[in-house]
Parts: sequence; structure tokens; C-alpha cells
Amino acid sequence: MSHDHPHDHPHPHDHSHPHGHAHEGALPEALDVRVPDAELPPRALGRRRFLQSAGLLGASAAAMTGLGVAGAAPAAAATGTVSRSHRPPLGGFQWLAGDHHTHTQYSSDGRYRVLDQVQHANAYGLDWLVITDHGSAQHTRIGVERVNPDIQQARALVKDTLTFQGLEWNIPAAEHGTVFVHPGANEVAVLKQFELDYDGSGAGRGASTPENEALAQRGLVFLAEAKSSKRVQDALMLANHPARRGVDSPHEIRGWRDAADRIAIGMEGAPGHQAAGLPTPTGPGAGRGFYDNGPSAASFPGYPLESYRTYGGFDWMTATVGGLWDSLLAEGKPWWITANSDNHVVYGDTSQRGPGSDFATNGRYEDPVYDPRGPQLTNGDYWPGFYSRTHVGSVDFSYQGVMDGLRAGRVWVDHGGLLESLDVRLRAGGKEVPLGGVLTAPRGSALTLVVTATPAVRPNWSEFVPKLARVDLIQGAITGPAADRDALRAPRTRVRGSFDARGATGPTTITRSLGRLDEPTYVRLRGSDGNRYATGLYGASVDPSGPALDVVGDADPWLDLWFYTNPIFAYPV
Repeated sequence: MSHDHPHDHPHPHDHSHPHGHAHEGALPEALDVRVPDAELPPRALGRRRFLQSAGLLGASAAAMTGLGVAGAAPAAAATGTVSRSHRPPLGGFQWLAGDHHTHTQYSSDGRYRVLDQVQHANAYGLDWLVITDHGSAQHTRIGVERVNPDIQQARALVKDTLTFQGLEWNIPAAEHGTVFVHPGANEVAVLKQFELDYDGSGAGRGASTPENEALAQRGLVFLAEAKSSKRVQDALMLANHPARRGVDSPHEIRGWRDAADRIAIGMEGAPGHQAAGLPTPTGPGAGRGFYDNGPSAASFPGYPLESYRTYGGFDWMTATVGGLWDSLLAEGKPWWITANSDNHVVYGDTSQRGPGSDFATNGRYEDPVYDPRGPQLTNGDYWPGFYSRTHVGSVDFSYQGVMDGLRAGRVWVDHGGLLESLDVRLRAGGKEVPLGGVLTAPRGSALTLVVTATPAVRPNWSEFVPKLARVDLIQGAITGPAADRDALRAPRTRVRGSFDARGATGPTTITRSLGRLDEPTYVRLRGSDGNRYATGLYGASVDPSGPALDVVGDADPWLDLWFYTNPIFAYPV
């Protein structure tokens, strides 16, 4: 990289292990193959057998001795994940990977047990997971309560993956959204009341009318009041696949944010269903993320046809430099991005719904069973953590730490394990702030961006080590609230520079001067493996070489990997 200064990790490793984690330098029992099966307690033996059945744990003690220990990349490469008990802090935060959008047998189009989702998420390196079954009449009547014991069981059995209960909200007058709460005595009651009163699946609530738009905002206010009254410790909402059908209008997104900006905090920057674009044995696949739609009567008419597709696997709102996401950031208000699996049914899976399933009556399907037809290569999903990851800077390993980190915007996302770690700082006037932060400094202060990135050092789950090729710096002016609530453009946002990352190994630092802090500004980053580039929607002067349009029916997600960060804001005083 230009301006690179490789160095050892600047922060000492902290091997303290709260929350019952293993002692310093010790492998978790399930992973230490020097411990015979007969000496393991039932929970550890169950996890070992799960990992072995998934092909994630071999029989060689020599190969496993260093698993999860910082700096032991060759051993860790055998499983592609690092034990949470040995994950060191970076930049003062524990960077916890997670997924806020998954479905189970309690969704009308789902299949798996809660424990299936959590165990796979844990095996693929995730620290936190949200169960978000579809809001529906059956879910309101039965599902919210019936899924909770399964979530409680997963929390007890898989302690090093934090499992939240949530739901996928049918947003009145709009698309879907993740809603989830902090675990507690009232998690079921609050989610059930929210779904009953504010879910768009109710009669007449789905249409794009001003009354339904107002209902959606009242739902967010309900969650804010549930938090402020301490019925629940915390609650968050994130808009899911926002550009998929064009029904999340810009003014609705601004309305959600402004109605409850501590609850409605952002959107999926990249949708799930990333395997959907793969060709099938009988012909072409679908759109990556199932983004293969066109405008309907309910769609916002200002969206171009290009908005109904993904770009490098990312939603058009996020991938377009100077576009809708940037128009929101240019207001100086937080609106963060995430990535997730939206897991329903897994590509290559060999299971089917259990016999005798009656979802309409029971609000769930029977437990899945083996499907003798073999791998199903028309499914569009990956297990949580297998491909998409949302990395959250948390002060500790806790539910509240994850929610606080999400709300603060200390978030970066990647596909295919493109990066091992990332720390971004903006400095001026003797101060610095991380991702999501707001920096204030005397007018005219020198503004400096410092990025410490560690490219991938281990094979991802498609059995190759991804190579970071380039990092792009995107910068825009903060111009205040938009006069037009349906504004789509941030004309003063553009790619300000790129860094060649080819050949970088180990922690590598980029230091970039951004000139003088004379007006409010924000910066964000993206990077890729360099396989597919195209000129951005608003021309080469804005984005000369960004993500390319994904081809419907033939888009291999492993051949087009990107990472994105949330922004940092800076103001002169």
C-alpha cells in the first residue's frame, strides 16, 4: 500500500477471559484433541462432535495445538475461525463478528432449529446472532413465545455466541426490518406487543399510504418508550434489503431515523442470500441477494432501474458513491450499514422439513431431517458467518456491548473473510475518534486518517485465502438536513484516493493527510479483491472504479469480495 508502515500490533493482547471463557493460553476443551472424548463433559463433547461432523475439527493434536492463539495463523487456518476466548482487543475494542438477520423453523419459509443457526454461527466464528423470524399472524399468535425456549436453550448450550431474540418486521408501507431487544424478562412481551400493534402484515397496514408510514414511526417510538421505561434494557431496528423492491422511499428512511434515532440506526449495506446468483444444475441462478426485481406500483418512482440490482453483492443505496446513503450521511446524522446472511435454506444443504409439518396450525415446522435427494443447489443462502460478517467494536463480550457498538456505528462489514482485522481513526487537534465517531477540533486543524488493516491470513470457507487489492477513501461534505426529504444525491461526495494493497501481509498502516479541517466533513472506506470494477453511476469524477453490476443468474459471490466501513464525522469549532 502507498503510505504503508507495517508494524507489530500497537496494542498489547489482553487474555483476560470474563464470562466463563477459557484460561489464558488454553484451548476450549472441545477443540483440544489431546483431551479424549471420554473425559469431556456432555456439552463440550456435543460441540466437538458437531465440529467434526461439519469437517471443522480434525483428529491431529499437532494441527490443533495453536488454534485460536493470537499469531498462530497456520493452526487457525485449519478451521478458518479464531476462538472467542483468545480474540485480542484492537483499538481499545473487542471486535465481535455477528449477523442480525436469520430465520428458523418458526418462519413460514424457514427450515432450521434455532440451535442449528447458533451452532453454525459459532463454528463459523460469529460472536453474536439475532433470530429474526418473519412477522405474521401465526408468529404473533404462537411464534414469539414458542421460539423463546429454543433461544434460551441455545444461550445455555453455546455460551460464546450471544443469541438475541428479534423478529423480521413487516414495516408498514415499506419493506422488512430487523427488530431485536436485549435479553430479559420482558423480551417476549415487548416483541409480541410490538408485532401485534405495528406489524404491516395486519389488515390494511402494508399499503404505501401516509397513515401507514406514520404507523411505522409510532412503532419505533413504542420501542424507544419500552427502552426508556425499562421494560426492556435496549432495542434496535435495522432496515433489511432496502432497495430490493424499491418500496423504502428516501423520506420513509429519514422518517424512521428521525422518529427514534436511538432505535432506528441503519440498514443492510449488503443483503443476505449471497449464493442466489450462482448458476444451478438446470440453468442460471437468480439475482445475487434475490435482487432481480423491477419497479411496481408501490415503488418509489424516483429510483432508477439500476437500483434493483446489487453491486459487488452490496445494495445500490450503499454501493453508489454520492447516492442515497451518502445523502443521509451528508446531513450529519448517523445511519449505519451492516451485512448478514438472511439465512432460510442453505446452498448445498441435505436436509428437508420434518414430516407432518403444519405451519398454519403450529406456527412452526417440525425439526429438519435428512433429505436423500442430496445437496440442494438451488438454495440461495449461506450459514451465518460463512460468507457475510458484521464486525462491531464492543467494550466487552456482552449483549449490551454489541448493541452499544452498533448504535455508535463502530462497524465494518466484509464478504468472504477479505480482512482479518481493521481499525480506522480520524485525528485532528490532538484528538482521535474511531468508526462512527464525531471529531471536533479547532478550525484549520490538520486532519489525518489512520487505517490499520490486516489482510486475510487464513483460508475462508470456500478454501482460499482472499487477497485484498485496493482500499478506497470516500469523503463528503456535511451540508445539514436535506430540504427535499426524498433527496437521493450527495453531490459533494466522491472517491478521494485509493491505496494499492496488493502484496500486503500482516498489520499494515495507511496514514493519509486530508488537509485542513475548514468545514464539516465525513470519511468512509471500502476495499476489494480487485476482480470486478466499473465506473460509478455518477461518473468517473465521482467514482472512477467501483463495484460492478452483478449479473443476474451468473454471479459467483466468492469471485467478487468487498469490505465497507461506516463513516467518521468531523466538525471545525
